[in-house]
Amino acid sequence: MKKLFLMLCAVAMLAVACGDSSDSTSDSAADSADPIVIPIHNWTSQIVGAEIVGQILQMSGANVEYITSDSGAPVYEAMCLGDVSLVHEVWESSFGVPFEENVAKGCVVDAATHDTKTREEWWYPAYLVDTCPGLPNWEALLEEACYSALATPDTDGNARYLGGPVEWQKKDPERIAALNLPVTVVNAGSADAIWAELAAAYASEEPIMNFNWTPNFIDAVYDGAFVEFPDYEDGCFDDPAWGTNPDSTYDCGNPKGAYLKIGTWEGFEAKWPNAYKVLTSINFTNLDLATMAAQGDIDGMSVADNAAKWLADNSDRVDAWVATAG
Repeated sequence: MKKLFLMLCAVAMLAVACGDSSDSTSDSAADSADPIVIPIHNWTSQIVGAEIVGQILQMSGANVEYITSDSGAPVYEAMCLGDVSLVHEVWESSFGVPFEENVAKGCVVDAATHDTKTREEWWYPAYLVDTCPGLPNWEALLEEACYSALATPDTDGNARYLGGPVEWQKKDPERIAALNLPVTVVNAGSADAIWAELAAAYASEEPIMNFNWTPNFIDAVYDGAFVEFPDYEDGCFDDPAWGTNPDSTYDCGNPKGAYLKIGTWEGFEAKWPNAYKVLTSINFTNLDLATMAAQGDIDGMSVADNAAKWLADNSDRVDAWVATAG
């Protein structure tokens, strides 16, 4: 009788142990209730896209929090610390270097690549060709008639180039030095500042050269083109021997057809496994980003209305992404 009792106890203990194991497995697959922290940067498609990504994650049951953040190296450093959970618009030309450095450290994960192909470069309105007939070739900027027309009182005779915010980490001064260009960079405080100055110049056909990117709304509003610098190849940014100037790096343009990625904190997948499946299913196209930008910058829609319209217009895609949570 005693032996039977001990056997029953053993069976009961095994059942409890198995039950605990099952519960543990179930718990490990559940997402944390802690908020997923999404950064807000300073250009329209990113701001609207952050709202869209956040709402999609919320549809899958996630808790989401937004913070305003520098879009350059600091956001990837914050992601390494777990203070930021993801960046959904990693542009290769602007942020590829700090992103890839932190991926190499192992604290940031290269989680997914959008279908979007990007380009970031100096841009000019079509009417500038009358003054700089060699455009789009960059060597047109070496001609006195061209750089003098683009000069302003604060550039000491050089052409004025309206660059993006400093935090976007463009290597314009390095390129100017490497190609010996008579150009001075003036950094705008935001994307909106670039567009306001471009609109004013374009209305009166004043010479202007500014930073632009695609996908964006600009092509739908203004006639213009990118400056064509020597084509980017591996080595241009880190090997002085590459290119026309054997003593300098950055003697080339930015990559064409560059990537747009999603990056996450290295602990994201373990902490929010279902949200990670959804996040890495999200895939924006060039048309998606251009639409977000146009609805905000041309149509003047609020971020909330812009995101709501995009989500409604793309409900089938959104449903498929959310369904990956299982």
